[in-house]
Amino acid sequence: MSKILVIDDQKSIRNTLQDILGYEGNEVSLAEDGKQALELIKAQKFDIILCDIKMPEMDGIEVLKRVMEINSEVPVIMISGHGTIDTAVEAIKLGAYDFIEKPLDLNRLLVTIRNAVERKELVTETKALRRKVSKTYEMIGESDAMKQVKEMIDKVAPTDARVLITGENGTGKELVARWLHEKSNRAGKPFIEVNCAAIPSELIESELFGHEKGAFTSAVKQRKGKFEQAHDGTIFLDEIGDMSLSAQAKVLRALQEKVISRVGSDKDIKVDVRILAATNKNIQEEIQKNNFREDLYHRLSVILIHIPSLNERKEDIPLLTDHFNEIICKELGIGKKIFDKSAIKALQSKSWTGNIREFRNVVERLIILGSDKITEKEVKAYANPVWQ
Repeated sequence: MSKILVIDDQKSIRNTLQDILGYEGNEVSLAEDGKQALELIKAQKFDIILCDIKMPEMDGIEVLKRVMEINSEVPVIMISGHGTIDTAVEAIKLGAYDFIEKPLDLNRLLVTIRNAVERKELVTETKALRRKVSKTYEMIGESDAMKQVKEMIDKVAPTDARVLITGENGTGKELVARWLHEKSNRAGKPFIEVNCAAIPSELIESELFGHEKGAFTSAVKQRKGKFEQAHDGTIFLDEIGDMSLSAQAKVLRALQEKVISRVGSDKDIKVDVRILAATNKNIQEEIQKNNFREDLYHRLSVILIHIPSLNERKEDIPLLTDHFNEIICKELGIGKKIFDKSAIKALQSKSWTGNIREFRNVVERLIILGSDKITEKEVKAYANPVWQ
């Protein structure tokens, strides 16, 4: 059942629509003008709004504008006996779901309402999924170091500036990259991640730029590379310090000219991607060793974001413990465990060489092996592998 608001200055049309839509199992509210309608919309939520165009005092277009300000997610179907193409186009541009002329074709109206409801449900489900994904990639921490990282993300994300993210293994460099993408104007486009350390040096160029059929022995068909896949979106080059010099030269060209060429082809392909890169290495030292191109470093490091190690922000451990406790217990289908103060202090006293990745593993181990109330004794017993 859907809650539908009908706005029309003609009583006969209001009553007819109430009877028809009510017969279909909907809950129908009526408003004879824009002012009354806006009061109802502010007081309660509707799944669908049907709004006449020509009404005294406040016309339907003005009502539509106000509705979009109050709740832009509700589908508004405009109806009018004096409609023109220009009016219909204006209504759609302002956010109307559809425009139907009078006299109303009731079959078309019912189909439009059903489609609008399905679309609204799909939008709601998508938002719920996004919230779930966002929670998975949530950045936990209120330490000064983490506040600086979050502030930097908020400032840099809306731009297309290239960012080099540095930090030890397990600090969350990928997480920062994902948030830079999610808060950017490219958020609805692809986010393509490439782990440069996991790809053999002889295959990295093919992985990044693609290849033509027959370019090498195993190239049995044409293949798009990561840069093409990321077109209009973001490419994240993780552990870029492990990339071969030949691949670095091609990445530099892609940055300078915004074109790439597949392995085995001389044809240039235009690409529009935002490049984010990350490394756990000291790039300046790699440059001195001739392992990394200095010109590429300067191209990539328009913005530098350094992620602090967990040992540098131990004041965040209580928040991280609670965060992982909730997530892991939900995954295991058990009630949330309690970490007493002594357990938290014990976790804060430990050296976290593996950073957040190691910390999550330890919390999971404590939840699985510990009692309902986890204490300092259990942290000391289970925080380190048995062979240590």
